[in-house]
Amino acid sequence: MQKRFTKRKLNIAIVAAATTIFSALLMSSSHREAPMIADDPVADNTDVYAFRDPKNETRVVIIANFIPGQLPQAGPYFYHFSEDVRYEIHIDNDVSTPGDDITYRYTFKRTNQNPNTFLDIRRNFDANAAGNENLKTTYTLEKSTDGGKTFMAVITDGVVPPPNIGPRSLQGTLGLSGGPDYDKRMMDSRRTATTGEYVYVGPIDDPFFVDIGGISDIADAPRQNGKSVDGLKCLNVSTIAMQIDISTLQKNHQSVYKAKNILDPDYVIGVWASASRRAMKTLNGDGTSSTSGNWVQVSRLGMPLTNEAVIPTGYKDYWNSLTPYQDLAHLAEFGKFFYNPELALFMENNFIGDNVPSLKPLRIQTRSLGKFNFTNNTMGLYNLKGNAALDGTALSESAFGSLLLPAAASPRSVDIWPIFHTGVPNLAPYQLATGKAGNPLASGKPFINNFLPNGGDMLRLNMAVPTTPRNSPDFNSLGLIQAAVLGLTDTRYNGSTKMEFIPNMDGFPNGRRLEDDVTRIELQAVSGIVLAAVGLWYDDFNGSNPVTPDLLSVYSYTTGVEKNDIAFKDQFPYVQTPWSGVHICDCDVDQMTDHKAMGTFPATQSLGIAAPEIFATVSPNPMVNTNTVRYQLDADANVQIGVYSILGQPVKILANEKQSAGTHTINWQLKNVPQGTYFIRFLKDGKLKQTLSVVKE
Repeated sequence: MQKRFTKRKLNIAIVAAATTIFSALLMSSSHREAPMIADDPVADNTDVYAFRDPKNETRVVIIANFIPGQLPQAGPYFYHFSEDVRYEIHIDNDVSTPGDDITYRYTFKRTNQNPNTFLDIRRNFDANAAGNENLKTTYTLEKSTDGGKTFMAVITDGVVPPPNIGPRSLQGTLGLSGGPDYDKRMMDSRRTATTGEYVYVGPIDDPFFVDIGGISDIADAPRQNGKSVDGLKCLNVSTIAMQIDISTLQKNHQSVYKAKNILDPDYVIGVWASASRRAMKTLNGDGTSSTSGNWVQVSRLGMPLTNEAVIPTGYKDYWNSLTPYQDLAHLAEFGKFFYNPELALFMENNFIGDNVPSLKPLRIQTRSLGKFNFTNNTMGLYNLKGNAALDGTALSESAFGSLLLPAAASPRSVDIWPIFHTGVPNLAPYQLATGKAGNPLASGKPFINNFLPNGGDMLRLNMAVPTTPRNSPDFNSLGLIQAAVLGLTDTRYNGSTKMEFIPNMDGFPNGRRLEDDVTRIELQAVSGIVLAAVGLWYDDFNGSNPVTPDLLSVYSYTTGVEKNDIAFKDQFPYVQTPWSGVHICDCDVDQMTDHKAMGTFPATQSLGIAAPEIFATVSPNPMVNTNTVRYQLDADANVQIGVYSILGQPVKILANEKQSAGTHTINWQLKNVPQGTYFIRFLKDGKLKQTLSVVKE
């Protein structure tokens, strides 16, 4: 008998898919992201960072983290790097050479200094003897510059600090008596390789931040009924951090001062990390084990989120076994997951999107400029393939059209796929809409060039791009998205199309800084904000002002957790001291950043960027008892501001009157307002101009 696949069954299947993808996203960047590696945490890559050192412009910092979810109090046997795993950091700086141009390999050894105690640290009975570590960890660093054919040891005496058990163990009479505090012990363990690299290896606070609980509950981020909480708060991770001269990483070994400009393509590197094991492990039956066979890669990581929320479950272990240099050969298998990302389903007006209220601010262009649809399985820009309008752009067949416009029904081949697999070139259409006079295919203002077209999933960094000082008022965790906003709307930068440094051009996805909010950035990217930045505006663009409510909605979206649970260090390795085993975690710490508006917009000009008629911000968000609404009005008008529930029911009218041009402020008391998500709608002369989402805790 033929089975009926009813609409209800289809909806249940879609919800199941939704749960699967967000269960993957919840542990991003790469914490337990695939079935096999979830069973092997000591070999699990969690995150990779690469950024130009903010304190030393001639150096780059690369950080690879492993072993997720470490409880600080996980004694008596604490977390450690494995003796049976090869941990590697890989650098590609030249697409003309096969494989790695530089490989750094770390191997570890543990020594049991005191086999007569169950404690990790304890002094022997001799009062004059120093305290001992139970299983003290050391490492050897080897370096290869010939594609991994040969390796040379450059550190042989590397010391991993002990776990941060507590003050009695680290400084007390029965512990490592009289030793330094953990922060100093951590800094003292840094080593300089014989080839110049500066290295720290050991436990740290996990610098990644995300509301695991909320996102795992079918994308409840920000949470609709409660405060968003960083699921990695007060947890540690094991890091390999390196500070490396740019001349070491640059393909011709040139210093950064020889760069032709701040987007010099010769200074682009691709970075990824991996962990490998021997093919065979034998349990010997006497409490020991042995390994044999070839080394097999079991985990890899370049861009955050790839194997978590792009690659489906059935392919995850296979993906982990491949190197980025094999990705292009497997494009037929994996390309479709980037061309039509599953996450995009949550940002469409369909059954899934309509039932994920937290992502309601994120919607993808369906009729950009009246004709271009970028939702899944639509044509995107493919109908332009072969058109003379593409001549001189990266999309032409004589350039990279075969990669960027590979097939019909692959709409995100022009933005999501290259962000992950080639980097973005400084060519039209990948320049800001500033100066394009309404034509997204025209040349505009340069803001990125991390193009390294090897086809592999890597974190790509242009080392020639200057750093944004961490104490600058322009520094922003939205990275390159914020740079695009400034380049489009800030009068310091949008007056011409000349190449110039715009703050946060050094941010993700041009590399990845510790502060960058990659979860939010990637969700915004899936929602089409990069397309909008180059002139493929959102659906509500009417031909005059591209800074529309839809664009503002995507830009102002928040997951509810926007920064790490503790500030980062101001010197290498920049990651913070690991949490102590006796630390009591404060679950109420504020992890929201100060939201910056999209600037005070200039009047309409030849560059095609105009001021919004109403521009509004709210603070704080999430809110508790009070909320302040501030907005700028470009001209005298009748203004109506209303608050609505997530179901569209009116909650409160904040304004309904004739108002003069200028800045206005409304203080809203929320004592009797239930917890949940609300929308504030701003109308001018009866026409909707902006909508903001706010969360009441």
